[in-house]
Amino acid sequence: MKYIAKSVLICSLFAISFSISAQKKVVLDEVIGVVGNEIVTKFEVETKFNSLNQSGAVITDNSRCEVLEEVLFTKMLLNQAKVDSLEVTDDQVEAEMNRRLRHFIAQLGSEERMEEVYGESISDIKNRMRDALFENLMVQSMQGELTSDVNVTPAEVEEFYNRIPTDSLPLIDAEVEIAQIIKYAPISREAKQAAKSRLREFKERVENGEKFSTLAVLYSEDKASAVRGGEIGFVGRAEVEAEFGAAAFKLKAGQVSPIVETRYGFHILQLIERRGDRVNVRHILIRPQMDAVGLEKARSELDSIADLINEGSLTFEQAAKKFTDDEDSRNNGGLLINPYDASSMIPMDNLDPSLFLVIDNLEEGEMSEIVQLAEPGGKAGFKLVKLQKRTEPHRASLEADYQKVKSAARAEKEQEVLQEWLTRAMQETYIKLDPEYLKNCEFQQDWMQFADEDTQ
Repeated sequence: MKYIAKSVLICSLFAISFSISAQKKVVLDEVIGVVGNEIVTKFEVETKFNSLNQSGAVITDNSRCEVLEEVLFTKMLLNQAKVDSLEVTDDQVEAEMNRRLRHFIAQLGSEERMEEVYGESISDIKNRMRDALFENLMVQSMQGELTSDVNVTPAEVEEFYNRIPTDSLPLIDAEVEIAQIIKYAPISREAKQAAKSRLREFKERVENGEKFSTLAVLYSEDKASAVRGGEIGFVGRAEVEAEFGAAAFKLKAGQVSPIVETRYGFHILQLIERRGDRVNVRHILIRPQMDAVGLEKARSELDSIADLINEGSLTFEQAAKKFTDDEDSRNNGGLLINPYDASSMIPMDNLDPSLFLVIDNLEEGEMSEIVQLAEPGGKAGFKLVKLQKRTEPHRASLEADYQKVKSAARAEKEQEVLQEWLTRAMQETYIKLDPEYLKNCEFQQDWMQFADEDTQ
């Protein structure tokens, strides 16, 4: 189950994204098996195999069989999750989808670039991802149910580490532990009024007969939707800002909303169509213009905070908890968290280029000068960054990488539990597989016993 552990327990954004593109090319698909109430298709197997190939993994004669076994294992988990009535909410799906999209957009550089790569809008990409992510979260939930009681003791972690030959210990990339304090520039009342005044003008022009879509193309500061006349596509409440969603769901077709304020700026919306709990709207976004006074105020506040830290009145952690405007890191004392393993160590390769430049020349424990920032959504301000810790590339060691070793030891123990469950579940679940796709395969489990000529 080594391959399955790697592939199923760690959800691959690339695999799902690859399947999004592949789905457009499918005309007919072929059912090659049934697991409980779940069908297994040739397309699923080929899509996962192609994404594995694209990822640069070493491909062997048995790789396609390993992928098939992964799919079968996933179907077993999905079927059991439905039998046990495990629940995954729409909000969970939307949150996970948005997290993955943010990551992918960061890799490509912008929403516009992502839309260019896939040849469709963000909302269309979301629609294609939704079902796959729902099933993915169901599978993860089932795994969590089965392995919730798994724990490892320090002795087990050490025993696991000592079983790994020295030359087989994984290489750990250079990593850093970073904390930051952010102060956003306040937006003046005059700037807000100016933005709202423009939107009132646009709304009046629409009421006098001009097309909302034309004004969106010309004036909206949401460039991703502006090129489509402001249209964002069908969305649910959980997919948009709360204020935006509340306004959208009150509208009738063709109606224009009052001005709506979100963290991105000010909007007016026009409803195109509503289908149940999803709406398709156009919007025009205007961001209040940042002025020099607001920027200077933010810089001055951060300068005073830096003085308190430098003179020893507050530690960096205390100052972050008290003063930072970054809600995500405030409770951690400004510490940034690695989203992949929830640790505080972040691979250097994963850092935003601007942040990399800030910490590259810092020593451990050193705080940066004040750095200006510009964040998505039009926010501007300044930040202080502290390099807490830096590690160079190295072979994994029990002392330096205890949490990583512990995670690996726990994953191995979880796989033993999952393997035992799978062996039992295979005997209690209706399974039929096309023998054509089992030929010459080396499986971890005895799937050959379910070969059935009638599936051909």
